[in-house]
Amino acid sequence: MIFSFLSVKKLTALGLSLFTLTALDIPKVYSAENIFAVYTPFIASLRVESLEQFVKDGTVNQNLGRYLSFAKVNDEQKAEFRKVLSTPVTVDPVLLSRVLNTEEAVRLLNYFGSVINIRGGSNGKYILRGALIKAAMEKDGLSLMNVIRNLAVDVQINIPQALKYSEQIALVVEASELFAQEIANLATKEAKSAEAVGFSQLADIRQTGKIAVTNTTLNLYDTKRNRRFYVKIYHPKELQQNNPVIILSHGLSSRPEDFANIANHLASYGYLVAMPQHIGSDIIQTENFIAGMSRQIFYVEEFINRPLDITFTLDELTRLNPSQFGGKLNLDSVGVAGHSFGGYAALAVGGAKIDFNNLERNCNLAVGNLNTALLLQCRALNLPRKDYDFRDARVKAVYTVNPVNASIFGANGLNEVKIPTFFAAGSYDPATPFVFEQARTFPYLNSQNTYFQLQEGQAHVDFSQLDAGISDMIQTVGNLTLPSPYLLEDYTNSMALAFFKVHLSNDENYRVYLQSSFGKYLSEGQEFKTHVITYKSVPELREKYEDFIRRNYSLLFDQILSKN
Repeated sequence: MIFSFLSVKKLTALGLSLFTLTALDIPKVYSAENIFAVYTPFIASLRVESLEQFVKDGTVNQNLGRYLSFAKVNDEQKAEFRKVLSTPVTVDPVLLSRVLNTEEAVRLLNYFGSVINIRGGSNGKYILRGALIKAAMEKDGLSLMNVIRNLAVDVQINIPQALKYSEQIALVVEASELFAQEIANLATKEAKSAEAVGFSQLADIRQTGKIAVTNTTLNLYDTKRNRRFYVKIYHPKELQQNNPVIILSHGLSSRPEDFANIANHLASYGYLVAMPQHIGSDIIQTENFIAGMSRQIFYVEEFINRPLDITFTLDELTRLNPSQFGGKLNLDSVGVAGHSFGGYAALAVGGAKIDFNNLERNCNLAVGNLNTALLLQCRALNLPRKDYDFRDARVKAVYTVNPVNASIFGANGLNEVKIPTFFAAGSYDPATPFVFEQARTFPYLNSQNTYFQLQEGQAHVDFSQLDAGISDMIQTVGNLTLPSPYLLEDYTNSMALAFFKVHLSNDENYRVYLQSSFGKYLSEGQEFKTHVITYKSVPELREKYEDFIRRNYSLLFDQILSKN
């Protein structure tokens, strides 16, 4: 299988008309009685009590029936809609208020407020925010029906805008399916054209290596930036002369310890893996935000500090090499790996340049609101407009998983990367959607030593480790199955090892693993497969991408409506 989407197209306009976000304390005595659908010159109203009766006992009165008939909703979709309206999620209303006052949430509120208007046509972002917060205070939890009940005034739905957004959502679904299938086809084509390999007779690089591993922690202080952070290090108990080094950058709201598995795997094959903490965008910063000690989920300066953390870590390892590592580390030629926001940092030290013009253009596109990674990237527009150059000449190979990159770097910024580069992506990734982020930019990488791996079902994080609140939300999504995290670790660990063995350690024995046929071998017997392509597939993938853009230009490049 490639991957499947829930059937939501027919409910998109209706769902958009009922969606909302949070944070003005409007007195409860006022509440909406009607939702007006406006498609000039026609205006029709849907009574809130019609929805309440539908949620209570499934009754579809004449008022609601007109809308369901208009949307051509069948019985199965009707039942799903009722479930969507009534299923509650437990959310701390104070935390929700904080989230909805962040720059990222304000952008989303503006997006949905352009569809859900105050009577007269003004953007409904403020009443949406208030309704969400008040709904979260309800004893039975935050549900869509509770949000509707807590709307302070009657609202009107901008039907033309809702339909346009519906088309954009459908287009993203189409693109995701199209490019997932295209990458699978290209991987099959590459595998068929390559010489057959008996991988079962070769070393199984999914397994932990034979080298004994230990770990330690360094506490560093960068006086120039007044920045203290720790570095978690995994390395062979017995270091070799010119021991290879990899720096691994964790993602947003994460920590070095979350990557112990891949660090241990690489160390068991001879690498020293150093994982710096990024203090303004790690799990501690998230905890501070949740506790009300910070107003930001991450500081915008992290676009600067993250790559500088990598460079400073290399500087400190160089300084400490004689005293703590017996002078055995090779710090003139290192690899860098990164996940998500860490992928941004890895690409930056690999030479990628911030392209503010490209970022600003993308941040002004309505379809960009469907890309959660763009919410993060648009924050960089608050940085001073400078020609930032984070390239570190010691970095010789870059491996990324779910990297944030498409808008902040774009094709021009990524073309500054002149070293071997690996993109790994997940078909279920909601945080850095592969069709927006990785598949969009991979065709424009210059180097011949470039690789793209699509992991079916990979969803950015290990969902088995999520907290109860997020797990509750996931359980409300029907027909959602996910691959085993151990399978995804096999896919990631084996390809990362092969990549660094070839492009950092110059070990040609591992090049055989860096091809599409190895992805096919790893996928044998698996429901969720992995597909690997190389620079050989870039011309066809680029042609497919550019053709898709030409056919859908008007929808893809629709500008955001006024924020007022």
